[in-house]
Amino acid sequence: MKQRFLMQELELDEPPEKPTNVASVPQRSPFRYPGGKTWLVPKFRQWMKARKSPIPILIEPFAGGGIISLTAAFENLASEIVMVELDEQVAAVWKVIMGGDAQWLADQILSFELSTDSVRNALEKKPESLREKAFQTLLKNRTAHGGILANGAGIIKNGENGKGLRSRWYPATIAKRIQAIESVASKVRFIHGDGFDIMEQYKKRTDTVFFIDPPYTAGGKRAGSRLYRHFEVDHERLFVLCKEIRGDFLMTYDNANEVQLLANKYHFETKLVSMKNTHHAKMDELLVGKNLAWLV
Repeated sequence: MKQRFLMQELELDEPPEKPTNVASVPQRSPFRYPGGKTWLVPKFRQWMKARKSPIPILIEPFAGGGIISLTAAFENLASEIVMVELDEQVAAVWKVIMGGDAQWLADQILSFELSTDSVRNALEKKPESLREKAFQTLLKNRTAHGGILANGAGIIKNGENGKGLRSRWYPATIAKRIQAIESVASKVRFIHGDGFDIMEQYKKRTDTVFFIDPPYTAGGKRAGSRLYRHFEVDHERLFVLCKEIRGDFLMTYDNANEVQLLANKYHFETKLVSMKNTHHAKMDELLVGKNLAWLV
């Protein structure tokens, strides 16, 4: 970030509410995505339904695992959904699923014989096509520690309950999700590109809303740099863009002092929300928006 802020303790006016349990939310994405927003789905629905007229266009500039865009598509929360992702590995998966090769990808997953050697051999190969890159990406995502796609992530050894590689590799479930996404693909336009560029293109449109979930690197946080290949984000530029949006936006961030300061600087509202992850650990994150009066 170009401008540095003096860090100080900032407190929210309201205490965190009862946390969302992610187990209660439909799992739509084929990814096991670090920083995924399954926990936010109930709040996202609430935000989308809080307005009087239907939403023509929803844009997710940092799509990642895509749970928000997928929820909007499956539940008809917007007429058009635009998913944007810069990472070429993640983009390959969405291009294949949205571009007509979803069944091929599902079949590859169902027929893959899982073992330590087969995983390593598959991940060491240079993919010769977009379809092969998509399969390799999902295999890495589902067999790497924490689902991490960044360079250097090793494959699972013990896994959950001693299941090893099979801890997160559920071929039938993953294939079913891919096939289901294909059924709503006509509602989604996927763009392999820079989310900032797409926000610039659409920021003056009153018929567009943005769900924004950038990598968490504000305030010295390193989670984004560990998890993602494209983790460098100009957070101040992002807030400037949000100020220029004529429609609406909902942004989620780690509860860092720097983010609170940016929200105050650009006169945005903030609200701390709680969730429980799959291990029942309680976590808090920050929502940022123009008007959060709908959030009850």
